[in-house]
Amino acid sequence: MKYSMFIGRWQPWHKGHRWLIDQRLNDNKNVLICIRDMETDENNPYTAEEVKINVEKSLNDLVSSKRVKVIIIPDIESVNYGRGVGYDIIEHIPPSNIEKISATEIRNKLSQNTQ
Repeated sequence: MKYSMFIGRWQPWHKGHRWLIDQRLNDNKNVLICIRDMETDENNPYTAEEVKINVEKSLNDLVSSKRVKVIIIPDIESVNYGRGVGYDIIEHIPPSNIEKISATEIRNKLSQNTQ
């Protein structure tokens, strides 16, 4: 079974992320969500394990049906490839209402609600 891979921090998972993976799901493709294992800090307040739990909870039905897999990968500095070896590299450009979604703003609001 092949998967369309997305690599990110997903800090936190939001509707812009869902829009992104829906681009492949709507084409009847499976999706592999790779969570970068990063040190927690102001911009990454959640551990990779917490992110994985949150994403899997949000996409429970898709995970259960194996349309979506969620894994943790080491932090990366770049994505590289040599020559075409059987996969595509696809850019998805979101509409303006999705592009405006800011995980930083979401984290700030979450932080204000817990103070």
